[in-house]
Amino acid sequence: MISDFVAQFARLIASYPEDIKVEIKEGDEMTEIVLYANQADVGKLIGKEGKMIGAIKTLISGCKAKDGVSYRINVEPV
Repeated sequence: MISDFVAQFARLIASYPEDIKVEIKEGDEMTEIVLYANQADVGKLIGKEGKMIGAIKTLISGCKAKDGVSYRINVEPV
């Protein structure tokens, strides 16, 4: 559910939406969401002063209230 949301949101922003991939790494206390994007789109996904990725983190934090799992998101080039 969360991975689908992050992927769809990233595809709306990216210039190369076909390169967007999301990987979930579940841990004991934290679940890490790794968002892979084209090098040209990494800056767009992070945004000026990290505002775009901050907005994504804020939306994901709402899921923490629902299922009790902490999430961390990273954007990495393909």
